[in-house]
Amino acid sequence: MSRISKEEVKHVANLARLAITEEETEMFTNQLDAIITFAEKLNELDTTGVEPTTHVLEMKNILREDKAEKGLPVEDVVKNAPDHKDGYIRVPSILE
Repeated sequence: MSRISKEEVKHVANLARLAITEEETEMFTNQLDAIITFAEKLNELDTTGVEPTTHVLEMKNILREDKAEKGLPVEDVVKNAPDHKDGYIRVPSILE
């Protein structure tokens, strides 16, 4: 017996704003049933003593230290701006 019905597949497709045919509904029902069956097999594994992980490889923080540094000179920043005044970049108004 299938663990997911055609109506559930059609409902999910509708939520995702997908138009699927009856043939696709049948195909997705079979594929999702196979996925659910595999996931249920994983529940049978004994995982006592297995530490939870977020990644299969050991990851280390590879980001640089977050520290404040001096920014670009104002002249360099505004020289490429299409419109600027008194060291500020001017943009079109969006509020009336």
